[in-house]
Amino acid sequence: MTNRREFLKASAAAGLAAHPLFSIAQSEELVLACPTAMSGTFAAIGKYSELGMKLAVEQQGTVLGKKLGYRMLDTEAKPATAVRRVQEAMEQSNIRLFTGALLSAESLAMSKEIDKAGGILITNGGADELTGSDCNRSTFRWALPTYGLIQGSARPLVDLMPKAKRWYTITPQYVFGEGLLRNAKALFKEKGIEHVGNSYHSLTEREFSGHLTNAMASKADVLFLLNYGAQASDTLRQAVSFGMKQKMTIVVAAASGLEQFEALGADICDGVYFGAVYWHTIDTAVNKRFVGQVRDKFKLTPNYSLAAPYVNTRMLIEAINKAKSTDPKAVIAALEGLKFESLTGMEEVRREDHQVLRDFYLIKGKAKSKMRDKDDYADIVSSGRHFLSPEEAGCKMA
Repeated sequence: MTNRREFLKASAAAGLAAHPLFSIAQSEELVLACPTAMSGTFAAIGKYSELGMKLAVEQQGTVLGKKLGYRMLDTEAKPATAVRRVQEAMEQSNIRLFTGALLSAESLAMSKEIDKAGGILITNGGADELTGSDCNRSTFRWALPTYGLIQGSARPLVDLMPKAKRWYTITPQYVFGEGLLRNAKALFKEKGIEHVGNSYHSLTEREFSGHLTNAMASKADVLFLLNYGAQASDTLRQAVSFGMKQKMTIVVAAASGLEQFEALGADICDGVYFGAVYWHTIDTAVNKRFVGQVRDKFKLTPNYSLAAPYVNTRMLIEAINKAKSTDPKAVIAALEGLKFESLTGMEEVRREDHQVLRDFYLIKGKAKSKMRDKDDYADIVSSGRHFLSPEEAGCKMA
């Protein structure tokens, strides 16, 4: 489990060629695939995911003497469509290396299918089961399970605001939301927090006024939003229009990224807390270099949806180089226990459950008058690592 330096070197400048041990002149192409939502409610995820994968692939250029390429697979945020897309990629194009998936329900469905076919999936889905009860040899996760999201977003605030004893939750009724709610309830019980109510909503809901009215009637100290992406933004926007920021603290368990702040604006985000898997001001050498590369190439600042597939792709490339093979079994063995300098610092792939151990961040939106530049929407309040052991998570790797 040695500290690999190739990750740093390969990330150092855009347009770098392949690992020097291998020949560049080779016509055969190695294609990596990114199954993610390119259309529908979560289309923004796919748009940014492609930029992250494109950057990583173009930086590397070749791997083991093969030209490196990528393919985006539109899952439409539907598990059945996601499974069909990866089946087609495996059967028609013999693609076995997949990365970048973000939504939990489709990640769980694809994980089983890719494992059955002997491939690899590096996912960013939050469902605990991915590295817990449904873990398998083929699946790895760079993002955090819902346990870590709750521990990293709610626990610091419970300690910061000891008098805020009444919390109300708004929860999407699908696997990711259920996982967040389950872990939030466990933390509330541990910390003596009164859970004064919860409102469920569907994956397609956009009007949250009824849920917010219930939250206000509960006289909660904290409104804890467990939904994600556009739905979290809609809920927050409506909550602010109801004047709820003046009546209670608002926390978003999992921010979707910088694009969420850009869409909402500083006035809405000011004073609101967000859990963040990635934030562009993380103070590491790799992240500073990465932010500069993205700004130079795409004229924007990276968000989570861009950063995660970038890291996922770099992990795959690093493991292929370490294994000196593109055979999934060899690449899996190279990934297990891998330590690498990444965006959040030194990260490690835990061998027992394939969870990447890395920091999670709590950030707080700031007033427009205090923004140092157009992307400076929030300050990092706290960071830390929050993971159950593989045994506690229920992972029994076959």
